[in-house]
Amino acid sequence: MKIKSFSLLLGFALLVAACAPAAEPTATPEPTQAPAPVVEETPQTIVDIAVADGRFTTLVAALQAAELVETLQGDGPFTVFAPTDEAFAALGDTVATLLLPENKQQLTDILLYHVVAGKVMAADVVGLDGQMVDTALSGAQLAIKVDMGSVYLNDTVQVIITDIEASNGVIHVIDAVLLP
Repeated sequence: MKIKSFSLLLGFALLVAACAPAAEPTATPEPTQAPAPVVEETPQTIVDIAVADGRFTTLVAALQAAELVETLQGDGPFTVFAPTDEAFAALGDTVATLLLPENKQQLTDILLYHVVAGKVMAADVVGLDGQMVDTALSGAQLAIKVDMGSVYLNDTVQVIITDIEASNGVIHVIDAVLLP
């Protein structure tokens, strides 16, 4: 009798199990990833660009020696006519002499002669053909000449790369050092 009761109970359990709603498969949760952090690029100043570029190591050293780094990291806007390392090398031993502490004022004057107030883009410079523009060196001006699509400062210094935009102005690369 126990086997019969057991069989009946087992049959009843199977019947109940068969009538029960089918179990729905549970979805495996997708692994969640944290959203990628938003990386905002910090706008680069004229000095930041000069340091990162690699063609202006002498200019950067001169800016440091003249204590003009903070100025050219300021709000501006500034237009800087930046001589390359090759342009400074053409001055020979003069550069080493200018970097000496006792020549700081002369170095500062030379560097300020490469800076114009405002953000003057290449298209604007071309429009200044035949004109003089004030520099950051008090009382000193640059002569602008356009000849066959090329821009020259003081008739002999050529602008070779234009419109390197910075957060506080623009850099135009020149092939020689401007001397006031």
